[in-house]
Amino acid sequence: MKLYHAPASPFVRKVMVLLHEARATDRVTLVPASGSPLDPGTLPIDRNPLGKIPALERPDGPTLYDSRVITRYLDDLLQAHLYPAAPRLWDTLVIEATGDGIAEAAVLMRYETFVRPEATRSPAWADAQWQKIARALAALEQRWMSHLSGPLDMGQIAVGSALGYLDFRHADRDWRAGHPALADWYAAFDARPAMRATAPDA
Repeated sequence: MKLYHAPASPFVRKVMVLLHEARATDRVTLVPASGSPLDPGTLPIDRNPLGKIPALERPDGPTLYDSRVITRYLDDLLQAHLYPAAPRLWDTLVIEATGDGIAEAAVLMRYETFVRPEATRSPAWADAQWQKIARALAALEQRWMSHLSGPLDMGQIAVGSALGYLDFRHADRDWRAGHPALADWYAAFDARPAMRATAPDA
């Protein structure tokens, strides 16, 4: 299998953390890909018409895209058991969607600052993206800490990857302020070898 990736992407990181947790990094070949909505660059648009990463090329079927599709596929293939049985599954999926939503809003903020020409940037639009993140952080703090503190699953990995991206690209926003339980949880979760091995550095 080939995984089209960029180390800075929180969505790619989700997939890589799964592979590390499953001790299956040797099952994929990493193919660097980069671009933006304004310039697809080396993004695999012939395999993912949406021009996004990660994308997982399989030898026995069409390329998979969207990180949640890829992680479900790899979890099944590798029997990683990071998606629990129902009814816990539904909470895991909601938490995964929350983590992905934080990451998506944070990536859009990054695009607004570094991709859009300065004359057309909208601080109000970027702040509106941050408000999505703030609401999601509050929901995690108030509603989901018991789940996050439970057995490892893809909800935790998605949230951990998203919070790592906030530190990487938006440290000035100080997401930890007002979220002490989530900050403590992340400090422990981020120490996992799989998280250390996938930390973005560029």
